[in-house]
Amino acid sequence: QVQLVESGGGLVQAGGSLRLSCAASGRTFSSNAMGWFRQAPGKEREFVAGISWNSDTKYYKDSVKGRFTISRDNAKNTMYLQMNSLKPEDTAVYYCAYSPSSRVVPGSFGSWGQGTQVTVSS
Repeated sequence: QVQLVESGGGLVQAGGSLRLSCAASGRTFSSNAMGWFRQAPGKEREFVAGISWNSDTKYYKDSVKGRFTISRDNAKNTMYLQMNSLKPEDTAVYYCAYSPSSRVVPGSFGSWGQGTQVTVSS
């Protein structure tokens, strides 16, 4: 079982930046795809970004393309989400997730972290 711990959330003004981190432990990290999801109040959890095991493939939700960048450091068992030009609609609890697949496959993610709150004020 993999354990995931997110950090880096907070309160930021619109147009600002935050960098989220996800530290993984408990099992192999470097061979597996990872992803970021978010859930706003009253809404379902949604996919934000995904990265393959070797970082050669990255996927983004359309509304964050050009503003968010997903990356990973397999030597540190850590994944990141750099969020720039933040908007109030980005406000949500952000979760990292682990996939048993090496590639980003829709529906394959599980083993969620506890989440980190991101609040963007207007």
